[in-house]
Amino acid sequence: MKLVTFRHDGHVVSGVVDPAREVVVPFSEEAGLPPDVTGVIALGDAGLARLSGILDRPGIPLRDVRLLAPLRPRNNVMCVGKNYADHAREFSASGFDASQQQAVPDHPVVFTKALSSLAGPDDEVDVSADPTGTSDYEGELGVVIGRGGRGIAAADAWDHVFGYVVVNDLTVRALQKQHVQFFIGKSARTYCPMGPWVVTRDEVRDIGSSWVRTLVDGEERQAAPVSDLIFPVPRLIEAISAVVLLEPGDVIATGTPAGVGIGFEPPRYLRPGQTVTVSVDGVGSLTNRTV
Repeated sequence: MKLVTFRHDGHVVSGVVDPAREVVVPFSEEAGLPPDVTGVIALGDAGLARLSGILDRPGIPLRDVRLLAPLRPRNNVMCVGKNYADHAREFSASGFDASQQQAVPDHPVVFTKALSSLAGPDDEVDVSADPTGTSDYEGELGVVIGRGGRGIAAADAWDHVFGYVVVNDLTVRALQKQHVQFFIGKSARTYCPMGPWVVTRDEVRDIGSSWVRTLVDGEERQAAPVSDLIFPVPRLIEAISAVVLLEPGDVIATGTPAGVGIGFEPPRYLRPGQTVTVSVDGVGSLTNRTV
């Protein structure tokens, strides 16, 4: 199933997409569903069962709604740096990596993005507000937590995954380097587009075989399979939950492949008027325009 949040007739509503009819069926209190995607995720299997029960109800044509970021996590968006070997090497060679001495890390490099950086499909990304002119794209697979917890073992991690979402982990490179820790360089307003929906885990049989791709103005800049992750999804959940209490609806952006703007000579930073599309096979495509 595909869960969305959208604007329609001046109201922000959440619902489930019926792709056969190309409609979205809003959540309803009558069906025992909370008003938002995070609340439905927190219901676990009961929430999925209730969603199945409303799919045959009347819906709103998808063409008549404006999709927003599909959910708002309870924790900051959690992100992983240098989690594809080729990208780890290109970032290390760029001179902007102040995080660790070695190119390929021994342990996951984890940071967060402020919730105020969230944006949705087709939202504008305000690179004009970056005085350094070093805004960069990073296409990523986002993992959405279902059942939360602390101290989750890697062997049990898939039981805590609700589904997936596409994320663009936009970055102001100069600030990322200047502040050493990534939070400020990653948290500018509109710098975390997410969407177009949350896809439940059962819809993607083998997420490792899915490819992450990023296009800038139609030119493919990034392309790699999820199986190339240095630290796979279970290891990330184990490492983060060793300390952090993961909550239903939390998002872990798993890392970006090689091909980011900083990896080119000279760097190919984003400028106003460009279109960036990030896609993950089986999950969806997320497009944003820079202003």
